[in-house]
Amino acid sequence: MRIVVDVMGGDHGCQVVIEGVKRALEADRKITALFLVGKQEEIQAALRTTELTDERVQVVHATEVMTMEDKPTTAIRKKKDSSMARAIELVGDGRADAVISLGNTGGILALSTLRLRPLPGVDRAGIATVIPAPDNEFVLLDSGANIECKPIHLLQYAVMGSVYSRKILGCKRPRVGLLNVGTEEGKGNELTQEAFKLCKQIDINFIGNVEGYDLFANRVDVVICDGFVGNVVLKTCESLALGIVGMLKRELAQNPKRILGAYLAQNALRAIKRRMDPEAYGGAPLLGLNGIVMKAHGSARERSILNAIRITTETVEHQINQTICEEIKGAHARLAAVKPAASTPGSS
Repeated sequence: MRIVVDVMGGDHGCQVVIEGVKRALEADRKITALFLVGKQEEIQAALRTTELTDERVQVVHATEVMTMEDKPTTAIRKKKDSSMARAIELVGDGRADAVISLGNTGGILALSTLRLRPLPGVDRAGIATVIPAPDNEFVLLDSGANIECKPIHLLQYAVMGSVYSRKILGCKRPRVGLLNVGTEEGKGNELTQEAFKLCKQIDINFIGNVEGYDLFANRVDVVICDGFVGNVVLKTCESLALGIVGMLKRELAQNPKRILGAYLAQNALRAIKRRMDPEAYGGAPLLGLNGIVMKAHGSARERSILNAIRITTETVEHQINQTICEEIKGAHARLAAVKPAASTPGSS
């Protein structure tokens, strides 16, 4: 298994990324090659500092970095030797199986789409983010790649999210819900109404519309929406989690009785913290591309990089793309079969 890591573009420098890489290589002997892409002098300095001497590591020099401030369309034209571009090229050329980057999300999406192309039957890739809930975890798709979607895109997200939930999260029959302003059929705007009709026709466990109330009540395993709504949901969840932690710390320190209560409940509080820890997931895959692409958070530290690599290797091992292609093909075939029947005169 050959993994590429774009070590530039993160908030904490390439040394933190390479320390995470070191931990991943120590934990997984199935990785046969790991490419570190970025400015060679910085990578070599970090390799010495972290004492990473694993023979599986290969350094690929890139002279430029696509920053978070760069506009993707401009950077693609002007920064042709960016670490992100070189990293994705390794997958596109068949020299690697998957790529991980902490960089500009729009840049990753644009470069991956141009270089790798979408899978057959997939119109647009989407970001699949795993969000922990009290009794389960659900996949939110799309969580920020495409802010303008058509109903067919949401159907494709439903199929891809269902595959990812089964293969990676181990959910046997994922409940797929369409995020909407109400659970009744016919709710929402034109996009959600048409997407609802399409999703009812394909072979997934589509449970219909779901509301915000349902996300953390163990009622859904895959939540589909356009990237605008998904990104708002994702960032609201992240902000709420941080806010709750802050309130707990402040309130539990108000007086000696509360401090004692916090001490007695410390194991439960630690369990909740572990459950909500975003570093446990490492990153979010861009599903629907002809290659495995993992977007890690720009602020990711060593443990997060370790887990991003772990999830990426699992995605390669489970042949996610092959399954997506098969099930997308089946979904389109079912839609094509339903259309003629629906248009037949006298049909109900």
